[in-house]
Amino acid sequence: MPEQTGSEHVRLPAEIRFAGELAALRYEDERLGRVPPPGWALSPRAVETFILGSGACDLVTPDGEPACVTRKFYGHDVLVQRCIVTLASDRALLLIGEPGTAKSWLSELLAAAISGTSALTVQGSAGLTEDQIKYSWNYALLLGRGPVPEALVPAPLHAGMSSGHVVRFEEITRAPHEVQDTLLMALSDKVVPVPELTDEHAVVRAKRGFNLIATANTRDRGVNEMSAALKRRFNFETVPPIDSLAEELTVVRTQVDEAVATEVGAPPALGDDVLELLVTTFHEIRRGRTLDGVKVDRASTVMSTAEAVGVGVNAALHASFFGEGAVTAEHLALHLGGTAVKDDPDNLKVLEAYFEVAVKPRARREVGRWADLWNARRLLGS
Repeated sequence: MPEQTGSEHVRLPAEIRFAGELAALRYEDERLGRVPPPGWALSPRAVETFILGSGACDLVTPDGEPACVTRKFYGHDVLVQRCIVTLASDRALLLIGEPGTAKSWLSELLAAAISGTSALTVQGSAGLTEDQIKYSWNYALLLGRGPVPEALVPAPLHAGMSSGHVVRFEEITRAPHEVQDTLLMALSDKVVPVPELTDEHAVVRAKRGFNLIATANTRDRGVNEMSAALKRRFNFETVPPIDSLAEELTVVRTQVDEAVATEVGAPPALGDDVLELLVTTFHEIRRGRTLDGVKVDRASTVMSTAEAVGVGVNAALHASFFGEGAVTAEHLALHLGGTAVKDDPDNLKVLEAYFEVAVKPRARREVGRWADLWNARRLLGS
């Protein structure tokens, strides 16, 4: 079953992009008699299948057509199962890990499968205010009619509790402490007071299906560390970098192809040999060791799978706009330096040392396209 796409949109949310898969999974739940938890759109087994894939086109749509559910998250399967179990309980879920490990993507997939929408999202930042989480007011109505329910403008937390949907809080440790603490009552007593209103409108009570998924980068620890009281409301799950080189190759290939097809209308001419250069470089610098066991320096910047995708996309677009279309080692080198260095010039030395320790020996042994990458090293700092 093909994904839904829209050429006028840069990116579609998971519930629209994979609407066909979600429909097939709902039908599968009905056919097998699987009952979702109260307030959930899918059963826990179907949520897992939506995220990890079915492995074969063994599902059917309500029209009887075969349906394939693709794998969307690469990592430990049991991690996904624990996340689903947490969200079915009365505790919130906190996904932590290095930047670029697909925490936000996993959060979006979970919300889309459980609630049918991933749109109830708060983005943590230094400028975040309490009303951006709970509610604000339509001031024209407020001045004309006073504090009436019709004048209230729900923010994601209010909307999620009222509808029984999952709310996402991205980069929670970047939000000010006083804003973080507005979550305490919502996560413990499952209510949000609205003191401006009266009677049954004076408090919002969470409906079945409501829960919260937060994400936090380990590199942001200490920015606005969560209080002990707030931490107790969460189950913590660490999302590690992809450990398997084969899985990382699959992820980068898929995402680069999709991104470039959106920009230029066709997948890039990115050969497996050039893709291997790209992913292996990021994989080894991130681990601090080559696949052969040789120690290499780690960069202070994040050499994540997401960053590898970014280099792949830029190299493919460069080849399409200014070359013959085929991505070469030179295209990788042109964009690898900026990604690795970022705001720390010392990272260029790390990258140059990696070329000496890992790329040069492979080039001398004429392994794959490593000789081409070695010859393109002059472009790293350009």
